[in-house]
Amino acid sequence: MNIGEAARASGVSAKMIRYYEEIGLIGRADRSAQNNYRSFDARDVNELRFVKRARSLGFSVKEIARLLSLWRDRQRPSREVKAIAERHIQDLEARIAEMQAMADTLRELSRCCAGDDRPDCPILADLARVGAQ
Repeated sequence: MNIGEAARASGVSAKMIRYYEEIGLIGRADRSAQNNYRSFDARDVNELRFVKRARSLGFSVKEIARLLSLWRDRQRPSREVKAIAERHIQDLEARIAEMQAMADTLRELSRCCAGDDRPDCPILADLARVGAQ
């Protein structure tokens, strides 16, 4: 199948497929002898689906490369996969906590702002504070 068909079958855009090839995340597709178009098979589409699902879970390209390598290796120890997932969970939880703290701060600043015709605004005052964090 060509790149458009592979994109439709996998849910990964043709542009992203080219990018993943360029950075070496997936192997370069075979080229047809007739027109030099990329040619994808079912295995390629499965790998693209794998990448898409991993991206939807927030894994980095580096993590996905390692996960793909482990997925391809039928002799892999599952402990490596679990370790990657657990590190990713810790990272996600840390980012969630940071974002919750940001939301709490903005919620409090918004509560303090009158939101009327006066120019005084605690939100802008906080943003302008030097060294505020």
